[in-house]
Amino acid sequence: MQSFSDLVQSFEHRFTHTLPFPAQPANLYDPCRYLLQLGGKRIRPVVCMMACELFTDINEDAWHAATAIELFHNFTLIHDDIMDKAPLRRGQPTLHHKYGLTAGILCGDVTCIFAYQQLAQIDKNLQPILTLFNKTAIEVCEGQQLDMDFETRNDVTIEEYINMITLKTSVLLACSLKMGALTGGALGDNAKKLYDFGKNMGIAFQLQDDYLDAFGDPAKLGKQNGGDIRANKKTFLMLKAQELATPQQHAQITQLLNTEASDEKVAEMLQLFEATGTHDLCRETIRHYSDLAFSNLDNVAVPSARKKPLTDLAGYLLVRDK
Repeated sequence: MQSFSDLVQSFEHRFTHTLPFPAQPANLYDPCRYLLQLGGKRIRPVVCMMACELFTDINEDAWHAATAIELFHNFTLIHDDIMDKAPLRRGQPTLHHKYGLTAGILCGDVTCIFAYQQLAQIDKNLQPILTLFNKTAIEVCEGQQLDMDFETRNDVTIEEYINMITLKTSVLLACSLKMGALTGGALGDNAKKLYDFGKNMGIAFQLQDDYLDAFGDPAKLGKQNGGDIRANKKTFLMLKAQELATPQQHAQITQLLNTEASDEKVAEMLQLFEATGTHDLCRETIRHYSDLAFSNLDNVAVPSARKKPLTDLAGYLLVRDK
């Protein structure tokens, strides 16, 4: 069994040296290469290959599935950056900021199509893999729309928020694992259990991001505290604080939401998160979904030693410096 870091190196080498884009028209494909060569964590494609290796040696079908997932993920990033008007991605100018809006739209479109071209090269279990991929692609779009809808709503519930992050973030991780299992010939419910493992791990990871954005150590995380608070984002912490606040606390939250971003705003909101007990509830919810994820993985019917790389990765992702 190969470690996550070893597989990242293998995937990175093959992916960046075998990008499917032709040379012409250069104004279409050069921007595509620009984004994909900026790198990234490559978590989704690598867990696809790790899931395959639970059942057999990593095969060409798994490589095609992993490449399709990474291409699709980058397609979503291109269009998300356009919708968010984001100037930077991975510390570099976003594709549309560097090459223009038209290039951003077209490069996103063609990157998505090349993802399907990779899927078309899968030999075994193509129908269930394609069905799963299509379902996931639709759900990711639904999650993005919900996230945008929430920006103008003041009645978002915790349940709606969990559903949104499930669709926008965690289903693609779940899909990656299940596709990998299917390329490896998984039998019985093993592919479904890996899907549930990925889904619950993705939810826990996003909730942990919410928590660390507010309460993490900036020196360890490499970013300023309270970015979500400054942007008035409807995170688990914000929604739960509004739900649990006393009338006086609710008035304070509302007032802060209507003030300009500042260190003082962040400090006061953090105090309210603590006063309402929201910070503890967030940690409890992270543990809940983490426990579900590890239980899902434990129930996959392969020897524990084969699951160790996935177990180690989940432990790393879900127990970061705070």
